[in-house]
Amino acid sequence: MKERERHARRVQESIRLVLLRDWDPIGVRDEPAAQDEYDAYVGGVYRLLASGATAEEIADHLWLIEKEKIGMACKDSSMLLPVARKLRTLDVRL
Repeated sequence: MKERERHARRVQESIRLVLLRDWDPIGVRDEPAAQDEYDAYVGGVYRLLASGATAEEIADHLWLIEKEKIGMACKDSSMLLPVARKLRTLDVRL
Protein backbone atom coordinates (compact mmCIF):
# COMPACT_ATOMS: atom_id res chain seq x y z
CA MET A 1 0.00 0.00 0.00
CA LYS A 2 1.30 3.43 -0.92
CA GLU A 3 1.95 6.06 1.73
CA ARG A 4 -0.84 8.24 0.31
CA GLU A 5 -3.34 5.39 0.76
CA ARG A 6 -2.12 4.74 4.31
CA HIS A 7 -2.52 8.40 5.16
CA ALA A 8 -6.03 8.45 3.65
CA ARG A 9 -6.98 5.47 5.81
CA ARG A 10 -5.57 7.15 8.92
CA VAL A 11 -7.58 10.29 8.16
CA GLN A 12 -10.74 8.26 7.65
CA GLU A 13 -10.15 6.46 10.95
CA SER A 14 -9.60 9.78 12.71
CA ILE A 15 -12.87 11.14 11.30
CA ARG A 16 -14.64 7.94 12.31
CA LEU A 17 -13.40 8.27 15.88
CA VAL A 18 -14.45 11.92 16.16
CA LEU A 19 -17.91 11.05 14.86
CA LEU A 20 -18.21 8.18 17.32
CA ARG A 21 -16.70 9.83 20.40
CA ASP A 22 -17.67 13.47 19.99
CA TRP A 23 -20.73 13.60 17.74
CA ASP A 24 -22.58 10.33 18.56
CA PRO A 25 -26.18 11.56 18.17
CA ILE A 26 -27.68 8.16 19.04
CA GLY A 27 -25.39 7.34 21.97
CA VAL A 28 -23.57 4.21 20.78
CA ARG A 29 -19.96 5.11 21.62
CA ASP A 30 -19.83 2.53 24.42
CA GLU A 31 -21.59 -0.24 22.50
CA PRO A 32 -18.95 -2.63 21.08
CA ALA A 33 -21.30 -3.97 18.41
CA ALA A 34 -22.10 -0.48 17.12
CA GLN A 35 -18.63 0.98 16.63
CA ASP A 36 -19.24 1.22 12.87
CA GLU A 37 -22.57 3.04 13.20
CA TYR A 38 -21.36 6.29 11.61
CA ASP A 39 -18.95 4.86 9.04
CA ALA A 40 -21.31 5.73 6.17
CA TYR A 41 -20.81 9.43 6.96
CA VAL A 42 -16.99 9.45 6.99
CA GLY A 43 -16.62 9.96 3.23
CA GLY A 44 -18.86 13.01 3.13
CA VAL A 45 -17.05 14.61 6.06
CA TYR A 46 -13.70 13.78 4.45
CA ARG A 47 -14.76 15.50 1.20
CA LEU A 48 -15.90 18.59 3.09
CA LEU A 49 -12.63 18.78 5.00
CA ALA A 50 -10.55 18.27 1.87
CA SER A 51 -12.46 21.04 0.09
CA GLY A 52 -11.71 23.50 2.89
CA ALA A 53 -15.24 23.68 4.31
CA THR A 54 -15.79 25.97 7.26
CA ALA A 55 -16.75 24.71 10.70
CA GLU A 56 -20.24 26.07 10.07
CA GLU A 57 -20.56 24.10 6.83
CA ILE A 58 -19.42 20.91 8.54
CA ALA A 59 -21.80 21.50 11.46
CA ASP A 60 -24.65 22.04 8.97
CA HIS A 61 -23.73 18.79 7.22
CA LEU A 62 -23.79 16.82 10.48
CA TRP A 63 -27.07 18.47 11.46
CA LEU A 64 -28.65 17.44 8.14
CA ILE A 65 -27.48 13.86 8.69
CA GLU A 66 -29.07 13.92 12.14
CA LYS A 67 -32.31 15.34 10.74
CA GLU A 68 -32.68 13.49 7.44
CA LYS A 69 -30.93 10.17 7.97
CA ILE A 70 -31.06 9.56 11.72
CA GLY A 71 -34.29 11.42 12.44
CA MET A 72 -33.21 13.16 15.62
CA ALA A 73 -31.48 16.49 15.05
CA CYS A 74 -30.37 18.81 17.81
CA LYS A 75 -32.14 22.17 17.91
CA ASP A 76 -29.70 23.95 15.63
CA SER A 77 -26.46 23.21 13.87
CA SER A 78 -24.44 25.68 15.98
CA MET A 79 -24.54 23.09 18.76
CA LEU A 80 -22.33 20.93 16.51
CA LEU A 81 -19.62 23.56 16.04
CA PRO A 82 -17.27 22.01 18.66
CA VAL A 83 -17.33 18.71 16.74
CA ALA A 84 -16.84 20.51 13.43
CA ARG A 85 -13.89 22.46 14.83
CA LYS A 86 -12.31 19.26 16.09
CA LEU A 87 -12.74 17.68 12.66
CA ARG A 88 -11.11 20.71 11.03
CA THR A 89 -7.95 20.12 13.08
CA LEU A 90 -7.33 16.88 11.19
CA ASP A 91 -4.66 16.98 8.48
CA VAL A 92 -6.54 15.70 5.43
CA ARG A 93 -3.95 16.69 2.85
CA LEU A 94 -2.79 13.79 0.70
